[in-house]
Amino acid sequence: MHLYLPIAEISVNWLIIAGLGALVGFLSGMFGVGGGFLTTPLLIFYGIPPAIAVASAANQITGSSVSAVLAHWRRGGVDVRMAFVMIVGGLIGSAGGSYIFRALSVLGQLDFIISLLYVFFLGTIGSLMLRESLGAMQRMRKDFTVPLKKRTHVGLAYRLPLKMRFHKSRLYISALAPFALGLLVGILTAIMGIGGGFIMVPLMIYVLGMPSSVVVGTSLLQIIFTTSMTTVLNSVQTQSVDIVLAVLLLIGGVIGAQFGAAAAQKLRAEQLRAMLAVIVLGVAIRLAIGMTWQPDQLYSVFTDL
Repeated sequence: MHLYLPIAEISVNWLIIAGLGALVGFLSGMFGVGGGFLTTPLLIFYGIPPAIAVASAANQITGSSVSAVLAHWRRGGVDVRMAFVMIVGGLIGSAGGSYIFRALSVLGQLDFIISLLYVFFLGTIGSLMLRESLGAMQRMRKDFTVPLKKRTHVGLAYRLPLKMRFHKSRLYISALAPFALGLLVGILTAIMGIGGGFIMVPLMIYVLGMPSSVVVGTSLLQIIFTTSMTTVLNSVQTQSVDIVLAVLLLIGGVIGAQFGAAAAQKLRAEQLRAMLAVIVLGVAIRLAIGMTWQPDQLYSVFTDL
């Protein structure tokens, strides 16, 4: 039941790791997120070194995203042109983020920075999503309907130059907006081992103005290329990808993603956002506790001069 991870240098229960991959794959298919925001912290909680967890999680996210994209593609839920613009930004961001990852590793500050970034981003995004989704569900319970209005071009995405027409999303916006979004997610993917979907999905809806029907599939398509690039760079530059760990996560993730994509069709958009927000906040709280909780046994390393 136990397998030895050659890079992480520990033995793990392979059923637990595969089950974790299946859970994350299910979330990937349901919410349009890569799942790294959950995979990386859970691997760290299990005892995997943070640097190994980040690099190996990126590889698992790729497999889960491919499986989920195929499911959404069959339903016509992918804007290929929008995804291409974000992929260009994501690849550039991944290259830059990998150098930051290596620099922090050399300085010995990687573990602390990873945990701090997770607490900040997960706490902020989760709080905003939960507030918005609960408000939407409350309005629905009160039978409050907002009259449909024609979409107006007033946001930043519409004011920037280099406008492109995205037919699938029914948008005519600046290509710089999705490019910048992809760039940000690429950097975070390399440093934190996330697909970036928990940041990307809300921004695609509220900043770019994309309809919910194509957000999930488009987000996943971009994640595939960004995490693939991150995996290659981490393998070459820091040799921190544990192939045994990645394969175990990948097997579970590919299976779980298909079930998640099917489950997403049975829930309303605001319900999906509320569920994702609760999960995101739960992980943020657990990480914050881990950073501040004093362990039962304290150890110190010193040199006797």
